[in-house]
Amino acid sequence: MTATPQGLDMLAVAATAAQAKGGEELVALDVSEPLPLVDVFLVVSGRSERNVAAIADEIEDKMLEAGHKRLRREGRQEARWILLDFGDLVVHVFHEQEREFYGLERLWKDCPAVPIAEAQTASAG
Repeated sequence: MTATPQGLDMLAVAATAAQAKGGEELVALDVSEPLPLVDVFLVVSGRSERNVAAIADEIEDKMLEAGHKRLRREGRQEARWILLDFGDLVVHVFHEQEREFYGLERLWKDCPAVPIAEAQTASAG
């Protein structure tokens, strides 16, 4: 299995929103093989709790504008690791320290990376 066109469209919206609020080190992973209910994980870093919250809020706003409803959100109060579940796309917005500590990229290292620039270009076209 590979990520669906809808999953890639969602990735493009979320990545653009994250970058607009200063999200750093964006990494997208195609997790459709081990997780049949999810296509893509997007992992983003923020520099502070305020930045992490702003990134997550912007992603939620832009996804809703694009017609994608959030199914679940966790971690908003602490703003150290916020998980946003949109079905085909799950976004992990980390404070830099938490990202390094939990190492999701290492955990999912067998999953192929999804080029974010390609998803954004496909979505724009």
